[in-house]
Amino acid sequence: MTDDPGGDVAPPAPVVPGSVGILGGTFDPVHNGHLAIAEEAREALGLERVLFVPAASPPHKPGRPVTPPGDRLAMVRLAVAGNPAFAASDLEIRRGGASYTVDTLEALRADGLAEPWLILSSEALALFPEWREPRRVLALARLAVVPRGGFDPLGPDWVDRHFPGAVERVTFLSGPLLPISGSVVRRRARAGRSVRYLVPDAVAAYLAEHRLYS
Repeated sequence: MTDDPGGDVAPPAPVVPGSVGILGGTFDPVHNGHLAIAEEAREALGLERVLFVPAASPPHKPGRPVTPPGDRLAMVRLAVAGNPAFAASDLEIRRGGASYTVDTLEALRADGLAEPWLILSSEALALFPEWREPRRVLALARLAVVPRGGFDPLGPDWVDRHFPGAVERVTFLSGPLLPISGSVVRRRARAGRSVRYLVPDAVAAYLAEHRLYS
């Protein structure tokens, strides 16, 4: 499922009917790094679709101003519109309050979704022991971990130390490593700089029209 950095690129895995990946986050704003991560997971794991789930209120960012949920959801919808395997979900925004992954996975299971893949970065995995009910999250979903530039790569040994017996629930993907973050996009937009090639064109147009970070 991973590429050899010095060798050939692995072909995409066969699509598994009904398979779903979940990519949650603040998406403030959604950027090309998010899209590349989702596409890598889709191909490497043979996912039929990937759901982007913007948080209503991210519990890990207390006190930080966050763009209104409606704007963040609108940008995600614009970003995924060109990929038939991608979709935006307003589940957490409709639920309101602090957005905990375990609650989202429970709701998706109640709606009949089979065991999904939860896509997250190695940075997020390092904080995973602090999440609400991480063992329950591991029972509800398998984890697909992508590397994040500037953060130490984690591996099966880390999983075994923190969650003994759960190594088979976690798969580590090889990339992509795109040095893009929401904070970089916000700072550039606030300074009046171009965010082209960092976010989809439709998202850049939305930012300019609504002057979200200026």
